[in-house]
Amino acid sequence: MNISIVVLPHAQDLPIPAYASDGAAGMDVCAAVSEPMTLPAGKIVMVPTGLCVAIPRGYEMQVRSRSGLAAKQGVFALNSPGTIDSDYRGEIKVILANFSSEDVVIERGMRIAQLVMAQHATVQWDVVGSLDETRRGEGGFGSTGVHV
Repeated sequence: MNISIVVLPHAQDLPIPAYASDGAAGMDVCAAVSEPMTLPAGKIVMVPTGLCVAIPRGYEMQVRSRSGLAAKQGVFALNSPGTIDSDYRGEIKVILANFSSEDVVIERGMRIAQLVMAQHATVQWDVVGSLDETRRGEGGFGSTGVHV
């Protein structure tokens, strides 16, 4: 799948999103900050990537946390997976939250999130008076048990 991408002036020297391995589903995306940005403990920041994309209709681009950043520094992409819709043409920005007790510095070119392309269906609703019966019924949130 080919995707059109615009690299904005503040990201001209940064790599475009790329797969880190042959089997990777997500492409690492970098921070296009002009100077180091502090992400204080317990706070949230929006980090620019300097990228705009044209996603084909019927697809979305999901923004996800990088596992290493989450596990080692407690930094997660909020609203994860975040959705970039096919009709959005603005700059991709990543919402990062610091769940650790230490400030984290976001440096220029730091890999801050992953981008995953995903196909999706478009639905039309059929308003009905009732739904078909299932064994589970209205049971939710643990109603199927915790053991096999």
